[in-house]
Amino acid sequence: MPPIDQISAFASDRPIATVVICVIGLALLGLAYLALRAVYRAGTQFFHRYVAPRPAEDILTIVAASIATGVSAQGMWRFSGDVLGFDGPLRLLLFAFIEVAVITSAVRARRNMRENYSAGIDGIAVWTLTGLSAVLSSMDARSLAEAVFRLAAPLVAAWLWERGMAIERHRITGRHRINWRLTPERMLVRVGLAEVSDRTASEVDAHRRLTRVALAAKRARALREAGASNRKMRAALTKLDRAMDRAVEHTGLAVDSNRQEALLSQIGALYNTSALIDLSPPVPWAPEPEEPPTPALPAAVLDDDDDEDEGEVEMLDSAPPVVDTAQRAALMRAAREYWDKQVERKFVPRAADIAHETGISLTTAREYRALWKLEPRAHALIEAAYNEHGIIDTGTFPAIETQVQERILTVNGSSH
Repeated sequence: MPPIDQISAFASDRPIATVVICVIGLALLGLAYLALRAVYRAGTQFFHRYVAPRPAEDILTIVAASIATGVSAQGMWRFSGDVLGFDGPLRLLLFAFIEVAVITSAVRARRNMRENYSAGIDGIAVWTLTGLSAVLSSMDARSLAEAVFRLAAPLVAAWLWERGMAIERHRITGRHRINWRLTPERMLVRVGLAEVSDRTASEVDAHRRLTRVALAAKRARALREAGASNRKMRAALTKLDRAMDRAVEHTGLAVDSNRQEALLSQIGALYNTSALIDLSPPVPWAPEPEEPPTPALPAAVLDDDDDEDEGEVEMLDSAPPVVDTAQRAALMRAAREYWDKQVERKFVPRAADIAHETGISLTTAREYRALWKLEPRAHALIEAAYNEHGIIDTGTFPAIETQVQERILTVNGSSH
């Protein structure tokens, strides 16, 4: 008889039992639905709370480490039964004590790393207990391949834990534990096969050609000042002309203003190398010397003999306060930031501008400016002002208005 006929016969013979069975079945289905919904909600909550915020590599690390720990626990299960003779509940309770200790040490090490930025003794315990578990599991292996596998599984779990710790340490502290001095990148840079910056090949070639032009110009100038013979001068000028031709051909020097500025900066730095020996840079950690108080001059000082414009306002410096080392270093950093910002805008600020904007004394501002104006970019701007207007940099000459609208080059208050 088909099953449907049997069910129909059973329902007609025992209607009450059929009703009871149907009610119980519906109740079980309802309970199964509620249980599945609770499990789904718990799984969704667990996913959004613990899994979703973590990066994918952390999740994969946990999964792989759990699998490797399970393999190690299976080896300890066999070891406890075959070697130690454990059986029944005793074997179930005691076989994985090393794996539990490894997990406990790993959790403690992670907490220590988050609080003290170091795994401490618990990190050493993870590797020690992992090695012990690997050795014990491999001792009960039936073949060499199985022994190697038993040894590798716990070590893989420990390595994944260590890498996860290193990534999290770097994410919290922002730094690595160690920087190797001998790396493939450094060796390639040392032999000249790699670049230390992210410049392209065209940028590197252009920089090299501009440098050749600047060095050839310096060589020719040095020979001329030394009174070299005509033969040497002709050879130097020929070399300079050849380097310039190649630079114009391959770098776009004739139309690229950035390359022109870079060339001027290199020439300015090379021509003024001897000025470095005469510099007296300020000591950033030394306190400023006390000076007698000088009354400030609130009025403008007009110079009608040298300039056709209105002149400039120069404030006489009052007695600078004596500041400590930290405050002096902070003022120096502020002055340097203001200087770099103005030079980036094609403007070489005056000493009075630096003193007014940063709060340092005018004497100190003059010392800083005398040192910083010899840098390539600032020196190129000063040279441009001299070549265009014949103005010698004194740090105090006034602004010169021109008709250039697209780009204004301002040097110590002069624009062209």
